[in-house]
Formats: sequence, C-alpha cells, structure tokens
Amino acid sequence: MHGHSSLANLLVVKTDFLDYADGALSCRGVLLHHVAPPAKRPGVVLFPDARGIGDTPKCCAARLAACGFTVLIADLYGNGAFAPEVADAHALMGTLRNNVAAWRRRANAALDALAGVPSVDGRFAAIGYCFGGTTALKLARSGASLAAVVSFHGGLAAARPDDAANIRGKVLVCHGAADPLVPPQQVADFVAHMAKARMDWRLHAYSGVVHAFTNPDAGSAGTPAFAYDAHADRHSWKAMIALFDEVFSTPASSHSSPASPGGAATGSAGSGRLR
Repeated sequence: MHGHSSLANLLVVKTDFLDYADGALSCRGVLLHHVAPPAKRPGVVLFPDARGIGDTPKCCAARLAACGFTVLIADLYGNGAFAPEVADAHALMGTLRNNVAAWRRRANAALDALAGVPSVDGRFAAIGYCFGGTTALKLARSGASLAAVVSFHGGLAAARPDDAANIRGKVLVCHGAADPLVPPQQVADFVAHMAKARMDWRLHAYSGVVHAFTNPDAGSAGTPAFAYDAHADRHSWKAMIALFDEVFSTPASSHSSPASPGGAATGSAGSGRLR
C-alpha cells in the first residue's frame, strides 16, 4: 500500500527540498504539499526508517499531502543521507540512539523547519516508521507542540519513562503483535508509562504481524522478523487518518488513497484512552 503511490496522488502533490540545520549539521528534508491548497493546513513531520529518506517514506508522504497536509520527511542523519545497506543504516541509527539529547534535538530541528513553512497553520503531527516511529515518540516525550503522534512498528522503550508526562498530543501506536524486535514486555512497559502519565493514547496490535508491516519490500531483508502485511498496513493507515480527523477536524479520510488489494493476516486491535 505504502510502496505504491497512485498516479492521482502524484498529479496533485508538489515535492521540494527543504534545507534546515541542527546546530552545525546541514539537513535536507523533503517537503510535499498539495499543488492547490484551499488554505493553510496542518503540518506533519514524517520520520523515516533507519535507512533515511528513500522511496517508501516519499510514497507515504505523497499520500498524506494528497489529503491536504503539508508533510516534511525529516533528515535524521544530515545532508539527506540514505543508507540502503542494513549495516550502514544500523551504524547511523546507533550513533543517534546513543545520544538521547542529540536525537531529540535532531527531531525538534525538523519540526522547527516545518513550522517555518508558510502553508502550515501552526498545528502539527509527527509520524514515523520503525526507527522513525521511535523518533516520533522521542519528539513527543520532549514536550514538543504536537496534536497527534503516530508510531508504525516503532520501538517503544524509553530511557526516561517519566518523560511520558511531557506528551502534549494524542498518541497512536500501531504494532505487530508478533514483532520480535518489540517484545511483549516492552509493550507492557509502554502501556504502564502511558497509563501513569494519564494522557490520551491508543495501541493497535495486529495478530500474527511482525516488524516493518507497512513496507511492501520488507521481505527483501531476508529475515522472518520483517514482513509486509496488507491488512495491518491498511488498518493502521485508516487509524492514523481517523486520529487526524479527530484532532484537526479535517475531512482527510474522504481524500485518502484507496486501500491496497488483498490482506494476508487477520488482525486484532486494542486501545487505551486515559484522560
């Protein structure tokens, strides 16, 4: 679903580079927006997986831009780096993960850059995939001004669990229930942290689904821990759009791309909402 933007999306979406900085580091994000916006609209910062800015996040961003959002694909490593090889991606990701302060600063730099785009109305969401999902949650825990945060198959561990109290927006986590990279105890700890913070959160867990379930190319990793699942992909996207409708009062769901054909696994979902 995410790996194939429809032609209709591409015809109504304009793509530009957006240069910004994190201190001395030059970053080059990719900005996507509707070619004929009716007015200013919410901004969405999209954090890609560990490889960086590739085709998959661009397709996801194009679908959101076609819905009317202004979307910035964040540059997590600087200079628009993309690491297609797993070893290189893990090295880049590891360097950032080992410095929580730098990781948060990098994420906030992208949000600040999006805030400076004239077509954005001052309301924001952050979403992310895999490492990007973890980054979106990291940004939210820093106290960033976000109306919504969505993590797709992201890691849920928190070095400072009490930082959940800093989250200002609503949280949606879309998780593969059979994901070996995010084991049940990590999920249980996340739920406990969210409950303690007494904020609005939802956890959707899809039965039999493993890591990277939104990526049609996940199987090329050569490990059973990674696999695309059309059912979980389709339903997690709908859940995100529903959340955006809720927090932004926008009819995004009426403009979302058609669902992808075929779904392999059955899924179950659970949610928690505490206020």
